[in-house]
Amino acid sequence: MLITGARQVGKTYSIRKTLKEIAPSQYMEINFLEDVAAQQLFQQTTSAKDLLRGLSVLTGKRLVKGKTVIFFDEVQCCKEIVTAIKFLVDEGSYKYIMSGSLLGVELKDIRSFPVGYLDIETMYPLDFEEFMMANNYSDEVIKHLKDAYSFLTPVDDFIHQQVMKLFHLYLIVGGMPAAVDIYLKTNNIAKVIEVQQSIIDLYKKDITQYDPKEKLYLNEILMLIPSEINSKNKRFVLKNLNENQKFSRYENRFLWLRDAGVALPTYCANETALPLMLSKSRNLFKLFLNDIGLLCSMYANGLQLKILQGEININHGAIYENFVAQELTAHQFDLYYYNSKKNGEIDFMIEHDGALLPIEVKSGKDYVRHVSMTHLLGNEDYGIAKGIILQNENVSAKGKAVYLPVYMTMFIENQQIPEDLIYRVEAI
Repeated sequence: MLITGARQVGKTYSIRKTLKEIAPSQYMEINFLEDVAAQQLFQQTTSAKDLLRGLSVLTGKRLVKGKTVIFFDEVQCCKEIVTAIKFLVDEGSYKYIMSGSLLGVELKDIRSFPVGYLDIETMYPLDFEEFMMANNYSDEVIKHLKDAYSFLTPVDDFIHQQVMKLFHLYLIVGGMPAAVDIYLKTNNIAKVIEVQQSIIDLYKKDITQYDPKEKLYLNEILMLIPSEINSKNKRFVLKNLNENQKFSRYENRFLWLRDAGVALPTYCANETALPLMLSKSRNLFKLFLNDIGLLCSMYANGLQLKILQGEININHGAIYENFVAQELTAHQFDLYYYNSKKNGEIDFMIEHDGALLPIEVKSGKDYVRHVSMTHLLGNEDYGIAKGIILQNENVSAKGKAVYLPVYMTMFIENQQIPEDLIYRVEAI
């Protein structure tokens, strides 16, 4: 198994904790970032037998056939793992789990392994439901919220108000485990911001280390994300980087941030037809950050306090949209927004349960005013059954328009293919 994801989302901690619980004496750990000798072993050794012998020597542990689990961490630092893991799996004596960041950048070949060699899972920052659990919200409360989402019934008013307060806290703390942990231990937002700033600094360091030729442009794109999504049209405007450059010169830099798990590009789709990727405009996109807490930490001082105090004279729109982008990404949706001269713009358009689902995000009190959504839902030719408006108030519905509290984004889930999908055609 390979666990991938952005820096600091908890990959190593989760794997190590699990292995200590299920096989405390039967696992060994190799960290390629810290252990140069391990890198050299994989560079110089070409057989599974010699590799396993070398690993035993490096760790000082005896390998037990059928029991030992070998954990390779920071595998982006060892490109030879792409070849080595194939013949280690073929050798068949042990189980392997790998973890690393920047894998979309450093080890693209690792995703093309033959079926049977590797299961790949992506880890994301804690989503809002997980944040609720971390703050000791009960299963009963979460079930009450999910029932309200499923049956379009209002949430108990007291519960709604309390969850909205927690939602505003989540906008500040975000889902990075270190930030959540320090908040739970201290309730000190200043310490949370310190942790978030250190993660941003780590991202900058990664950019310098792994792509030194493009580090200036990559850092500039990263630091422009807060201002660009807070602009009037929220789209990333290339001239803010360099007015004389064409998109093709910058495209790989945007893709680098996407593949590193740092940025979440949301592409423009200008047709209401499935699949959305057929009408995708690769040079028109919004660029969100992978964690809402990191985004808030990049804005001017004092924003966190204004959010906690519920001030409505600041623009929450960009922050709310980043939250929605983060939630939908964690739920395995491809991100699009819709734009046409005829109907206007919709914040998000996703493929949900085999149909198009338009989503508008409203942070203010005028959430019932949504001209573009009204045009889209009112055109029977599009065949769109419903549209969701995410906002601050309780659950309600009017015609095809469904109004949900913004925190209910946590329940918009992607359809999963069942483990057994059996289909037969009878012979005639």
